[in-house]
Amino acid sequence: SPTLFNTISGENKYSGSSRAAGMNGSAPTRLVDPLEDPLPGVGTYEDFNTIDWVREKSKDRDRHREIANKSRQSTWALLRSISDAFSGWLLMLLVGLKTGAIAGGIDIAAHWLTDMKEGVCLIGFWFNHEHCCWTSNETTFQERDRCPQWQSWAELITGTSEGAFAYIVNYLMYLFWALLFAFLAVSLVRAFAPYACGSGIPEIKTILSGFIIRGYLGKWTLIIKTITLVLAVSSGLSLGKEGPLVHVACCCANILCHRFAKYRKNEAKRREVLSAAAAVGVSVAFGAPIGGVLFSLEEVSYYFPLKTLWRSFFAALVAAFTLRSINPFGNSRLVLFYVEFHAPWHLVELGPFILLGIFGGLWGAMFIKANIYWCKIRKSTCLGRYPVTEVLVVTALTGLLAYPNSYTRMSGPELISELFNDCSLLDSSQLCGYSVGNTLGDRPAGPGLYTALWQLALALVFKMLITVITFGMKVPSGLFIPSMAVGAIAGRLLGVGMEQLAYYHHDWVIFKGWCSPGADCITPGLYAMVGAAACLGGVTRMTVSLVVIMFELTGGLEYIVPLMAATMTSKWVADAFGREGIYEAHIRLNGYPFLEPKEEFEHNSLAVDVMRPRRADPSLAVLTQDGMTVGEVEVSNSTDYSGFPVVVSAESQRLVGFVLRRDLLISIDNARKRQEGVVSASQVVFTDHAPSLPADAPPPLRLRGIVDLSPFTVTDHTPMDITVDIFRKLGLRQCLVTHNGRLLGIITKKDILKHMAQIANRDPDSILFN
Repeated sequence: SPTLFNTISGENKYSGSSRAAGMNGSAPTRLVDPLEDPLPGVGTYEDFNTIDWVREKSKDRDRHREIANKSRQSTWALLRSISDAFSGWLLMLLVGLKTGAIAGGIDIAAHWLTDMKEGVCLIGFWFNHEHCCWTSNETTFQERDRCPQWQSWAELITGTSEGAFAYIVNYLMYLFWALLFAFLAVSLVRAFAPYACGSGIPEIKTILSGFIIRGYLGKWTLIIKTITLVLAVSSGLSLGKEGPLVHVACCCANILCHRFAKYRKNEAKRREVLSAAAAVGVSVAFGAPIGGVLFSLEEVSYYFPLKTLWRSFFAALVAAFTLRSINPFGNSRLVLFYVEFHAPWHLVELGPFILLGIFGGLWGAMFIKANIYWCKIRKSTCLGRYPVTEVLVVTALTGLLAYPNSYTRMSGPELISELFNDCSLLDSSQLCGYSVGNTLGDRPAGPGLYTALWQLALALVFKMLITVITFGMKVPSGLFIPSMAVGAIAGRLLGVGMEQLAYYHHDWVIFKGWCSPGADCITPGLYAMVGAAACLGGVTRMTVSLVVIMFELTGGLEYIVPLMAATMTSKWVADAFGREGIYEAHIRLNGYPFLEPKEEFEHNSLAVDVMRPRRADPSLAVLTQDGMTVGEVEVSNSTDYSGFPVVVSAESQRLVGFVLRRDLLISIDNARKRQEGVVSASQVVFTDHAPSLPADAPPPLRLRGIVDLSPFTVTDHTPMDITVDIFRKLGLRQCLVTHNGRLLGIITKKDILKHMAQIANRDPDSILFN
C-alpha cells in the first residue's frame, strides 16, 4: 500500500557511512568512490518528517574526530578546534542577549498599550500610566495613580471624569482599543506568519523530539509573534505572554544557529540549543532562570544531556541579566510579583493548601477537556474558517463583561500582583477594606472587602469560562497567567474565609495554641500564591519546575512546603481524570508524531503484530544490491515510499542496508549531470565492487555511499514494549523486522503511534504527519 513507507525518511547511522554520494565529473569513464565527493542535499530532511538522531549524532562524532585529529597537526587547526569548542557558549550568550532584549521590549510595549485603553499621558503619549505620574508632585498616597498629567479618555473628550456619560465614553474607548489591537494581531498572523498563533509550546515539544516544521522558528514568525504578542496581551484577552516567549526564544536560537556551521548542518545539535532556548524563554517570562532550566528539563526537552544543562543555565543567566538591565517593570526587580509576607505559615494550614491543590487539579482536568472539546468544534465547523471574526467576537465579549469589574478589567499580571499582596496599614486596595483596627493582626471584614469578594467571585467564574474559548485562537496566547489568575482568585477567597474564621472563632481547636486574638495568623496573599501554583500545575502537570518558578517569581522562599503540597496534590487529582497535560493534549489534537516519554506501554503485542506489510498487504518494496537499472530504481522512486531496504536478492531477502528515497533521487539526478554515460539502462550498484559488465554496457552507478549499512533491526518476536523503548531512547524513525536474518517488514514511528492510539481506543488516523 502506498502509505506503507510514508513515515520512513531517515537512516540510522553508527559510523561515518552517512556521508553523501557523488560522481566525479572530471573523469567520466573512471568510477570513483562516491564517498569522496559529497553532494549537497543528501542526508537532509523534508518538511514534516522526523530526524534520525542516531545518524545526526554519528555525523557530529565524525566531525569532532576529524577536528581533533587535525588539531595535532598545526597551530591554525588547534585554534580552529578551540573556536569550535567555544562556539556553543558564544551562541548561548547571543541567544540570552537577544531574547532578554526582545522580552524587555515586549514588557514595556504591552504595559504602554494596556494603559492606552484607559487614557493617555499629556506630557508624552509614549509614557504609560505609572511612568506618567512618576514626576508629578500632585499624587497622594491614597490615590497614587491619579495625577493631572494622565487623563482618561472621558476627561479628554467630555472634560469630566465623573458621571454616567463619562463612564460610557471610557467603556466605549476601552472596547474600541481592545478590538483594534485584537484585529491587528489576528490580521498580521493570518497575512504574514500563520505559525505565530497559539502558545507554541506543543510545537516546540514536537520539534525537540525530532520533528521538522519548516518556518515554525523562522525570522518572519519571530517578527510577527513579537508584534502580535504585544497586541494580543494589550487587547485584554484572557491570555499570557509566557508560553509565546518560549517560542520567541526558540526562534532567536534557530536564527542564530545558522551563523554557526556546527549547528546549521546538524539537526540534533540544533535541538540541544533549542532546549536551552526554552529555558531562556521561561527565564525572561518570569524572571526565574533556575525555574526556566528545570522547565526545559521537565516539560519540553526530549534529549537533555549534561552539557545542555550547563549551557541552559548560562543562557538563562545572561537573559535574566539583560532583562534586569532593561528594567521593564521599573521596580529594579527581576521578579514579576514580589511579595513580603509578615507571618509564618502553621501546620494546620496544610489542610486548606491541600484543598487548593484539589481545586487546582479539578480545574486543570476540566479545563483541558473543555478546551480540547472547543478546539475540535473550531476545527470541524465553519468557526475555523473565520478566525478574524472569532477573535473579534471573543474580544468584544471579553471587553463587555470585563470592564464593569475592576478585577477583570486590569491585566493578568496586575490582578495576580494585587491578589498576592499582603495588606499593610496604609494599603488603599479594596481587598484591604477591613473595618477596624490599627494593627496588622486579623481584623473583621468591612464593606469594602465584602464588595471586593463579590467582584472576585464573579471574576473567578468569568476567567474560568473565557479562558476555555480564548486558548487556541489565531493569536499568540499563553496559558500561564490565566491559569495562575484563576488559582490566585480561588486562593484569596479561601484565605480571607480562613482569616475571618480565625478572627471570629479563635477559640476553636484548630486555632488554639497558635492563633491568639489580635495576632496576625492567616495571610490571604499566601493562599493566593498557593492557589496559583495549584491551578497552573493542574493544567500543565508541572511539579519541580513549577515550585521553583513560583518561589523565584515571588521571592517567597520559606513557603516551599505549602507550594509543594498543593502542586503535588493538584497533579495527583488531575492525573486521576487523564494523564495528559494541556500541551500533550494539543499535540494529539494536531496529530503530531510525538512519542510521549512519560507514557507507559502496557500491551503485550509483538513486533510482528505492528510491522508492515500486514498479511493482506502487497509484499515489501525493496531494492537489490546489484542487478537493478537506473530506470527501475526511478520507477521505485515514483512511489510515495520515503525509503527502501536494500537486500542481497529478491529471492534470499538477506538484509544489506537501508536507503532514503530523497538521497537516491538527488544522487541519480546529480550523476546524470556530472557523469557521462548514465542512462536508464545503467546498472545501480550498492556493493563495494561493480560486477563485470559487457563491453558495450553503460558504466554502472555506484551508490554504496548513501546506504545505511547498520540499520536498526529487531526480530519478529521482540515484545513491543521493548521496541517502543528503543524508539524513544534512540530517537528512531524506522526499524526493520527480520526472521532468521531474512527481511520480513518494517515498523515506523507512525506505526507505533497508530498502534498505541488503537490500544487506547482512539482513532489511529488522527496521527496526521510522518
